[in-house]
Formats: sequence, structure tokens, C-alpha cells
Amino acid sequence: MIISIIVAIAENNAIGKNNQLLWHMPNDLKHFKEITSGRTIVMGRKTFDSVGKPLPKRRNIVVTRQEIEIPGCEVVKSIDEGLALCDGEDEVFIGGGAEIYRQAMDKTDRIYLTIIHKVFDADTFFPEIDYSQWNEVSRERHEPDEKNPLPYSFITLDRR
Repeated sequence: MIISIIVAIAENNAIGKNNQLLWHMPNDLKHFKEITSGRTIVMGRKTFDSVGKPLPKRRNIVVTRQEIEIPGCEVVKSIDEGLALCDGEDEVFIGGGAEIYRQAMDKTDRIYLTIIHKVFDADTFFPEIDYSQWNEVSRERHEPDEKNPLPYSFITLDRR
């Protein structure tokens, strides 16, 4: 099973503020949907709360220490418990937030990284990537357009 992180970060590794995304980039949302549709996505409860509902056409696993039920989601106590439910799947996605990304980094085989080419004021950051551990297998740079106000790049990294 390939364990993949999927994340959009600013140039300063910012990913959020006040449990919200820092930008609205429809092409990144489309990219996320194309990559994860039909697959399992593991996310923390705060990330789930910011999304507000299970992601359609995906198996949603939410990691939380709370004793709660979330309709349309499987609730687990740890990333390892969530990944154990995915035995036999070819690729599983880690969808945030910061603490879940931090816990998953050493287990991760691939990173689907969107870099928004701007620095943002934030309170939540993606962990530093040690690029010596990764091979860049693809990169597409995109300039702003009428729907996407900032330049961005889609990058895929595979662990060496």
C-alpha cells in the first residue's frame, strides 16, 4: 500500500489560520478531487470540521481522541488504526491537518504537493520537508488566471 500525503502549502509552509484554508484556488481543489476520488482519505477531526462533511466519492477516516460518531465517516483513535482499516488498498491519502501530517511523515511514500507561491500569515504549518529524502517526479507551474488569483505549482515527490 502506498501512503500518500496530499497538501497545499504556502512558500512559508503555511496551511491554515483559525482552522480555515488561506486561499481559494479552484484548480487546486479540482486537482485534489481528481487524485483522491474513489480512494480513502485519512484526516484529523479539526480538518474534518473545517470541511464540514464527508468528502464525496471517497472513504473518509477521521482520527480523533474523542468518543464521537460522524455520519459517513469511520472514526479511529490513531493514524495507524486508520491505515490498518485500509489493508489491501493500493494507495491511501493523508489529508491533514498539521499534526496528522507530522505523525504520518515517516510513514509516507509519496507527497502530492501544491505550493502556492506566496507567503501567508498563519497559525498552522506543514512540517519541513527534508528534500534529501525525496525524488521530485513531476512539477507543473501555473500562473494566475481569472479563477485562481495566485501562481502555484503541482509537485509530486516519491521517497528515495
